[in-house]
Amino acid sequence: MKIFKFGGASVKDAKGVKNVVEVLETVGYDNTLLVVSAMGKTTNALEEVIKNYFRNKEELQSSLQEVKKYHNEILLELFEKESHPVFWKVDGLFAELSSFLGRNKSPNYNFVYDQVIGFGELISTTIISQYMQETGIKNTWLDVRNFIKTDATYRDANVDWESTQQNITEGVNKGLLNITQGFLGSDPNNFTTTLGREGSDYTAAIFAYCLNAESVTIWKDVPGVLNADPRYFENARLLNQISYTEAIELAFYGASVIHPKTLQPLQRKEIPLYVKSFVNPTEQGTSVSKGQDLEPHVPCFIVKKDQVLLSLSSLDFSFIVEENISEIFKLLHDHRMKVDVIQNSAISFSVCADNKFNNLEGLLNILKAKFKVECEEGVSLYTVRHATQEALEELEHGKDILLKQRLQNTVQLVTR
Repeated sequence: MKIFKFGGASVKDAKGVKNVVEVLETVGYDNTLLVVSAMGKTTNALEEVIKNYFRNKEELQSSLQEVKKYHNEILLELFEKESHPVFWKVDGLFAELSSFLGRNKSPNYNFVYDQVIGFGELISTTIISQYMQETGIKNTWLDVRNFIKTDATYRDANVDWESTQQNITEGVNKGLLNITQGFLGSDPNNFTTTLGREGSDYTAAIFAYCLNAESVTIWKDVPGVLNADPRYFENARLLNQISYTEAIELAFYGASVIHPKTLQPLQRKEIPLYVKSFVNPTEQGTSVSKGQDLEPHVPCFIVKKDQVLLSLSSLDFSFIVEENISEIFKLLHDHRMKVDVIQNSAISFSVCADNKFNNLEGLLNILKAKFKVECEEGVSLYTVRHATQEALEELEHGKDILLKQRLQNTVQLVTR
């Protein structure tokens, strides 16, 4: 069985949905499972709904209406008659979303986030499944929450592999074209959970692992895995082949083309991963597979914007020792700050972290009672794999470097 994953950019409008059908007709879709994200910027739009739910109730309905309008425009382009069943199916999902917002009593932001945000994927896959039926491509729509079971760590759930394996083995018919949602799962009480932003790649890997798939293909708006993000770097080059290990390293450091958790399940069963263009589906793209000789022969650049650099030292001129570092890491963990770089000396400890859950203020209040704290927000973290001196000099030119760290194959810079 093959697993195909289509992200939000590939289905951002009616033209994109039609192109997905063209891709399937071009490359074939027998014994295939499609994992599909929310359409376009729907996740961002639903995050606005969630923000208004908690902070600005007056704007809640208008922000929700914007999401409905966006999807309705796509529906009207794809289907000739408003009497088509897809219209009431999508209306039903929006009614379910509105009902949750009306009856919810939980003040837990992360819980509410997961219950709301998942409607993006549920709606997109409903529309695409129905459109494929309309064009003669028979398919089975699957609710991924019945298959991927997780714990109740909302917004970053951990997979219960044993239950998930059983559900997928028993519930997925390999002989059909199946379509399901990326990014989502459900906890032991059947509440919706999410696997972290951009988690649809991971969903594809979970299904591939449990189904012993022959391959996974991630369809992107770029020709494959590039050695740099073309939005930030000129002359980005395609990497035709890379190893699992190299792809894991690139993803870990923040390369946006592959979700960090995706590679390990595939590596465990040596399932090849292909990253290809949905614009030019017959082009080679990038293959990720086993092999030590598949390392890139050019420097690879990764940038993460809007990071936080914390520099800590003791209040009483004592050394920063294991006990202090252990306490710092516990606080970082408790405040769900994703650590990207650490650097320490006898009297100081620096950490560059991602404040994706907006818990920085609470963390600083605790740290400042125990340490002298310098905090620099809005910094950029550059990671260079297989760096050359020429590449580093070009990258560093004109930048205010706050921290620099060199490992065997990797150089990291934090810049203002």
